[in-house]
Amino acid sequence: MLLRARTILPLNTPAVEDGAVRVEGTRIMEVGKRADLAAHSGEEIIELGESVLLPGLINAHCHLEYSTLRHAIAPPNSFTEWVQRINSIKRQLGPEDILTAISRGFAEAQRYGTTSICSMVAFPDLLPQLPSPELRTWWFYEMIDVRHRVTSEEVVAGALTFFNQQKDPLTQFGLNPHAPYTASLLLYRLAHACASQNGMLLTSHVAESIEETEMFAGACGALHDFLEGLGRPMHDCGLDTPFGWLWRNSAVGPDWILAHLNDLHPSDFSLLETLGKERLPHVVHCPASHAYFRHPPFAFTKLSGLGLNICVGTDSLASADSLSLLSELRMLQTNEPGLSPEDLLATVTLAPARALRQEGQLGCVSPGALADLIAIPLDGCAEKNAQQAAEACVGYKGWIPWMMVNGKIIVT
Repeated sequence: MLLRARTILPLNTPAVEDGAVRVEGTRIMEVGKRADLAAHSGEEIIELGESVLLPGLINAHCHLEYSTLRHAIAPPNSFTEWVQRINSIKRQLGPEDILTAISRGFAEAQRYGTTSICSMVAFPDLLPQLPSPELRTWWFYEMIDVRHRVTSEEVVAGALTFFNQQKDPLTQFGLNPHAPYTASLLLYRLAHACASQNGMLLTSHVAESIEETEMFAGACGALHDFLEGLGRPMHDCGLDTPFGWLWRNSAVGPDWILAHLNDLHPSDFSLLETLGKERLPHVVHCPASHAYFRHPPFAFTKLSGLGLNICVGTDSLASADSLSLLSELRMLQTNEPGLSPEDLLATVTLAPARALRQEGQLGCVSPGALADLIAIPLDGCAEKNAQQAAEACVGYKGWIPWMMVNGKIIVT
């Protein structure tokens, strides 16, 4: 199959004007000028016209199970208030509600150009009831042990039993010790050992709110009091920041994908400075959710300057208006006007591909990469150069009219 477009935006190499991409099976074989890539005998040719052909977008942090909760919770006065409200809602959801939410979330993410998605899953036993996903999906099993009458070992054993039963070419699995306030150090360590043995990825919510920091650093605050009231052991409070507590106790480490890091203290930055680039975790920033909770400004420039790999995700529709990664990029652009359009697009392509250990496979348009691609209309911008084409992609607000995942066209 030969794909032709006004501009090819590989993101890891310079743009190609009036370009073409050859796809064979699930892989990209060639990328170049239209004039240099002649069609083979009998080869299907797809003319994408005045469009930018670029890598499919990768959502590095999402909760598809909450996709029916858009505007269900008004912006709360505190993060703890939101936790209480979402827990109350979850108790009222049945299996059909969860399956409907996941299906709707997939559909919305796809319309906005997402070809790979990382979704946290609290009800993994329902996944076999879903049809095989059209999007490349990483399910991260949400692991909590501080409020359940089960041991950390049982939580890990249950995850492994479930994952070993699942077989789908577009589906992979990881582990998500939920957060330091809901998962014990033992659970973090067991998850790490389990993931290392089975080649799985690891993610966690860390330093998401000021209240989380108050709980760990000061043994006080609304979140501390709420969890203490639920019977959570509080012996780990009053000792360190959330990130510092996990890192210094070897509960998280390099290659972990840490969602949020919204409330970092000077001691956290000092710790990160001592690690060296090869030992740094990956970070996922969710601009819309960040704004919804009115968190302090995200330290994008400082974290990036330290060498952290920063990805962008949508979080869930319980704290964001849409599952559009391009909308998230526009919010990030408002907060970080120094980022170029290519820099912005990298946070939903090259950066998450690196976090998912898929460098050269996803997030780029290169020979040998998996054929996960989208086309964004230029809408009369034929005279635009490559940088302006990237800017047009970030600014695009409609549904994506053409998409390919694993060599298969799924939107036309």
